[in-house]
Amino acid sequence: MQRGFFTIMSAQFFSALADNALLVAALQLLEEDLASGEVKPLLKLCFAASYVVLAPIVGAFSDSMPKGRVMFFCNALKLVGCMLMLFGFDPIGAYALVGIGAAAYSPAKYGIVTELLPPSQLVVANGWIEGLTVGATVFGAVIGAVLIGDTVAPVLAAIDVPFIELTNDTPGQTAIGTIALLYVVASGINIFVPRTNAPLVPFRPHPVARVREFIAANRLLWNDPLGKVSLTVTTLFWGAGGTLQVLVILWAQENLRMDLSAAGKMPAIVAVGVTFGAVVAARRFGLRDAVRVVPLGIAMGILCACMAPITDRTLAAVVMLIVGVLSGFFVVPLNALLQHRGHSLMGAGQSISIQNFNENMSIVVMSALYALASHYDATAAHVVAALGIFVAVTMILVEIFLRRMLAANPNVVDECAGH
Repeated sequence: MQRGFFTIMSAQFFSALADNALLVAALQLLEEDLASGEVKPLLKLCFAASYVVLAPIVGAFSDSMPKGRVMFFCNALKLVGCMLMLFGFDPIGAYALVGIGAAAYSPAKYGIVTELLPPSQLVVANGWIEGLTVGATVFGAVIGAVLIGDTVAPVLAAIDVPFIELTNDTPGQTAIGTIALLYVVASGINIFVPRTNAPLVPFRPHPVARVREFIAANRLLWNDPLGKVSLTVTTLFWGAGGTLQVLVILWAQENLRMDLSAAGKMPAIVAVGVTFGAVVAARRFGLRDAVRVVPLGIAMGILCACMAPITDRTLAAVVMLIVGVLSGFFVVPLNALLQHRGHSLMGAGQSISIQNFNENMSIVVMSALYALASHYDATAAHVVAALGIFVAVTMILVEIFLRRMLAANPNVVDECAGH
């Protein structure tokens, strides 16, 4: 791996670390404001909606200038959203602004990897990206939970920061003030991200032209044989995973009788499993092996549904860990295949923005359904069961389609992966 790749990974780690810690802190703010149960899923919904709304723009924007510069601006925007939350702005609206920064950051992050590395290293690179991102999810959730806990929050509240006066030094506010420092670190690292030799594509801001180009590129990727399979699977995976990030916390509060500080650490167990699965997948699978891992998604959905009735904390931790391992095994190769197909068919930033659009549209829809179910008094366990069954059934349909496609053209994987 080139040295610049590890600079990118360092910036990604701190940025994702802050995003995940901020989610827990924002949930704490909503609890301090006595928000109702159906409001909490809106945090993730509004964050993901930024990816959906901005998808026609951010890919082309990312391809129009050096991607290190794009990443710097995006982390600065996340910092602004964090500070707005600190000074009393609505947590959902402020977290949506952080989502705008994340939406523009993602095409630059993944796009520069496809520009910097050859196709033969993409699965390994994705193992690093997903491993570090999930590692950031682990530590971010833990950091957020610790910062709002009874031990650390009073210590932070006692610190007098010059020029910053808060109306109430609540655990949520003091946690967010600390998390802001992580965005500062990530922005500083972005300054050292190397510039590649990839040509810059002039950005045309005309909204109608941008939307037309995006729709055409989206259709192109969906019509590609392996692009369709990998896009379906990754869209489903990240849609379910994004919804579960909040859902698991609320499920732990209901089923396992944890407070928010303890429940906020539960997604870290899944993330540890994903990290392990991602590392193993990066070592054992290449692009041509990606389609072989689809059955693991079926098993993941079944296990996710089995979580619903669990009330024992040890058993819950074991099942969540296995769910994470299976997730890492199957999503990393398919994610790499999707990136390779997208980069082969269009610009790197544009292909990633299409991937983000589909995946985050899935999060928006699933989070909205979760909020609606909560409004009608469905428990978190009910939603977990329904989500797991949906994932398993959809993955079975994908496997059936894949088998028929391979029966009709046995060489399609070699042809596409070797393009």
